Amino acid sequence: MNSRLRQDADTIIQQAIHAVLPDEAVRRALEGRAFPGRVLLVAAGKAAWQMAHAAVNCLGDQLTAGVVVTKYDHVKGELPRCTCYEAGHPVPDQNSFRATQAALDLVAGTKPEDTVLFLLSGGGSALFEKPLIPGEELQDITGQLLACGADIVEMNTVRKRLSGVKGGRFAQACAPARVYAVVLSDILGDPLDMIASGPACPDSSTCADALAVVEKYGLRLSEAAMACLHQETPKQLDHVETRITGSVRELCSAAAAACRSLGYRPVILTDQLCCQAKEAGSFLASILKTHAGDGEPLAFLAGGETVVQLTGKGLGGRNQELALAAAPGIAGMENAAVFSVGSDGTDGPTDAAGGYVDGDTLAALAACGLQVHQVLADNDAYHAMQAVGGLVVTGPTGTNVNDVAVALIR
Repeated sequence: MNSRLRQDADTIIQQAIHAVLPDEAVRRALEGRAFPGRVLLVAAGKAAWQMAHAAVNCLGDQLTAGVVVTKYDHVKGELPRCTCYEAGHPVPDQNSFRATQAALDLVAGTKPEDTVLFLLSGGGSALFEKPLIPGEELQDITGQLLACGADIVEMNTVRKRLSGVKGGRFAQACAPARVYAVVLSDILGDPLDMIASGPACPDSSTCADALAVVEKYGLRLSEAAMACLHQETPKQLDHVETRITGSVRELCSAAAAACRSLGYRPVILTDQLCCQAKEAGSFLASILKTHAGDGEPLAFLAGGETVVQLTGKGLGGRNQELALAAAPGIAGMENAAVFSVGSDGTDGPTDAAGGYVDGDTLAALAACGLQVHQVLADNDAYHAMQAVGGLVVTGPTGTNVNDVAVALIR
């Protein structure tokens, strides 16, 4: 492994993620705001605890009570006047349902002068859920959507119609209180109705859109679930104000600044990457081969969110798979590396944020008896990357603004 490039990669990852932590963004969103009645806090998503922590510090005694629901192992301590829950992601579980019901109980019986401060981040689609069908079927449908390669917009178009809180329905439950939503975006282009399936946003998708997703992927739904897809979601919510606090564009800019500080000339290729993870990895490797003789340190960046189509039963995530797919293309190159990370610090159902490969990785894998094409077919990038020291492990970061992939050449 090229220790210089690995050190650069770790520095870029650390600085980029630090720049998009939600604390300062939440503080800015609350600064100077007056709340005449009770303030009830509901935070949902992978960054929920971090956002709630910042809000509690800002609000002080103004806060009446709160409910925080985030992913397992993401609660970093108790918060004053708040009850914290950990729940299932990417598939909702009974703890998701229990925590969401607690949030609905909290906002029941509000008055017009009250405010519901709704802090929302990616992952909320699974973590914040009140199913209108049996929980087991909702879990099965979510699993089908993940396995077939549906993108996040398609997934949310279906899931919000199977939910009592998505697609603007949570905001309806908060009425007559005002809702002030502070949103950390994890979807390209920041479509408010799609971030965590838009619990406090009018829904722009239609029943026809949801039915088209079912037909496209051949999803298996019960009659009760199909009936839910024919029920339209709220299209107007006059008591809601929303502020977006972060996005993948900021993540890319921060990563580019970190690259520049290390002597690379950064080139942001896109902040709307949306394709198969292994295709993105191969593409970034091709770019490095093209520029191998340019004679200057270069960094090519791509932000967004790739997808993985499951063909095996291994362990991994889209960022690990992206990096692994780049390994054959840069094999033997002395000063080239590709790495990709999720800004939330978790990649798929693993404890890694992503993966790193350089010109030595392919040979190291072969020495372990591993072939990249077979590992990708098995969707077992985690164990392969673990075997060659290619995992990137940050732990939960407290933010969630998509992923960034970087291709370096010195």
